[in-house]
Amino acid sequence: MGRGPSSAYLRESPVSDHGSNDTSAARLDWRPGRLEAFSDGVFAIAITLLVLDVAVQPGWEINPLGALLKLWPQYLAYIVSFATIGAVWIGHAGITHYLHHVDWIVVRINLLLLLAVSILPFPTRLLAEFLSHESGRRVAAIVLGLNLLLAVFLLSLLWRAALRRGLVHPDVDDEEVSLLTRRLTPGLAGYIAFILVGLFLPLVAVVGYLLVTLALLLPIRHRSAARPSTTDRN
Repeated sequence: MGRGPSSAYLRESPVSDHGSNDTSAARLDWRPGRLEAFSDGVFAIAITLLVLDVAVQPGWEINPLGALLKLWPQYLAYIVSFATIGAVWIGHAGITHYLHHVDWIVVRINLLLLLAVSILPFPTRLLAEFLSHESGRRVAAIVLGLNLLLAVFLLSLLWRAALRRGLVHPDVDDEEVSLLTRRLTPGLAGYIAFILVGLFLPLVAVVGYLLVTLALLLPIRHRSAARPSTTDRN
């Protein structure tokens, strides 16, 4: 008899919630392939929606260059959010690269991460509209910063949960684990610092968000650690 449509992604595992074998407390585990595929789709849609808010105003043909230059808040908001989604996606790919399987807690943290990513086009538009207005720029900058902080925090939480629950492939060495952990942590402090700056200097805060994100985009050096085969992950 053939297997059900989801059997390639689900399996019963006797691994306990703390990563040790426990035949009396089997739980349902997911292979990382399905989590990666769904997450990649959300990342792709969210990053595409950002560009929809970059648009010229009616009558721009009278002074095309001036109209394009006036869009600088939209350009800045787009670049910050695009870079952040890209950095989170790279971090997410780095995490799932090391996972042998995922459990229900990691799946739910991943959903919260995707919620933070998918809502990012809203504060991006908010910033694009109000960054050039004295009355609303402070609120817009802080709302965007909080959204960016939430996304990076949930990404870090996803990695730490995978470590704590023994979901990382056993062949990954400690240096690789420490490297990824260190790369995810400083971004949290950076966003918190610039959110506070945003209370007084919104534009400086937004540029600061971009600098933090660019630091997160720096390549992570991977060692040649073994990882599960394609059939295991899918």
